[in-house]
Amino acid sequence: MLTACGFRLQAVENYPKLLGRTYIEAPDRYSVFYRQLYSKLERGGIIIVSSPIDSTAVIRIEKDITGQQVLTISSRNVPTEYDVYYSVTYSVLVDGKVILPSRTLSFSQDYAYDETRILGKAREEMRIRESVAAELVRLINQELSRLGN
Repeated sequence: MLTACGFRLQAVENYPKLLGRTYIEAPDRYSVFYRQLYSKLERGGIIIVSSPIDSTAVIRIEKDITGQQVLTISSRNVPTEYDVYYSVTYSVLVDGKVILPSRTLSFSQDYAYDETRILGKAREEMRIRESVAAELVRLINQELSRLGN
């Protein structure tokens, strides 16, 4: 009855069969983005393999860059606002053929910095970095879900 109305759990992606056994090629397998992408694909039913030879598809992460930059400074020349950014370039190959050409996605979010709360701000920066990476993973998953259509 639920399927008849078009209901689908939001957390479950509808990936095409060609992504059934996927290898993720990445310069940094410990980055926030990589770990979130790996987890999201696995939760969506994709088998992540350890070699491109065993895969039906390869998601190639060509660039995975994150950082922060100062947006504003106080009259005492102390940073008061930062911008946390994340940029990812990726492509998808199936049977050695590019089916999703290389594209770059970038996302950023700013936050106020208070030098009297250094420890709390470090945690806030990490949470923002994870949030920005999660948004990029969400966008990429939408693209991957449309590959079979």
